[in-house]
Amino acid sequence: MKSLNRFWFYLLSLSPALAADTAAIQSALLDERVVYSVSVATNRVTTISFPSPIAGIDAAGVTTDPKVPGQFQLAHTRGSSFFSVRALGRNATANVNVRWGKHTYVLELAESSLPVLSFILETKPSGPGVQPAPIISPTRLLALLDKAKTFPLLKQQHPEAVAQVEFVTFTDQPCVTDFNDFEIRVEETFRFNPEDTLVFHLRLRNKTDVAIHYRADSFSLRVGNRLYQQSISDAAGLIPPKEEVTAYFAVTGTPDGARNELSLKNAFSVLVERLPIPPPATSQSTTNQPATTP
Repeated sequence: MKSLNRFWFYLLSLSPALAADTAAIQSALLDERVVYSVSVATNRVTTISFPSPIAGIDAAGVTTDPKVPGQFQLAHTRGSSFFSVRALGRNATANVNVRWGKHTYVLELAESSLPVLSFILETKPSGPGVQPAPIISPTRLLALLDKAKTFPLLKQQHPEAVAQVEFVTFTDQPCVTDFNDFEIRVEETFRFNPEDTLVFHLRLRNKTDVAIHYRADSFSLRVGNRLYQQSISDAAGLIPPKEEVTAYFAVTGTPDGARNELSLKNAFSVLVERLPIPPPATSQSTTNQPATTP
């Protein structure tokens, strides 16, 4: 109990100036399909908060007793809606699974000199002015894809048609998601602000001698701890051996129906659902055919 009191005293003695650092205070929407990455320091305390009391906590490499070795020290009072953690060594990593609201949420802890001091998990966006995402018809989404594909020509000949479009190219700093045998590279990104829609121009490269199949309607975008499913895509679903192919997909709003307001300065990761290799076509057997006599 004395060690726990010292732990909480350490929490309360944090510098107010440091706690006011907006980069050290983060929030995210609850999604049991997302792994939340949380940076934790050895000389600071990170408090992770849920909307209501936590049902249970399971952890690997985490201790609640300073006398018991572990990668992180955790303090939690049964029935409370938050817990606090501190790294016990450099380069420490561990996961904490939290049971809340009949769902399990996964947090990946990593030691860092730039920690998150308060990580707040919410069921919906907080604060005033949260706007719903616009309702965009499939026809309108197709038109946005076409604008992205012909953007250079439109900008040159009809600049008024793309006046509200933000544009970033990744020629100098490649934005690549590597899956070992194939990779997805973001070539260009467009933001259509009135529609709250981002369009991604991709190059998919197959590094192997075997064709790779994927679901053409399964693209998703990871930004930090959040995952955004596609609103539309234009893709073939196949990457031939040792070749590159082009694909486009768009993201509109957030998973909970609000505007995403995503900046093109974010670090993007693109995911897609891989399909199993189809079985080879079987040729017709000739073993049962009658023999001919010359």
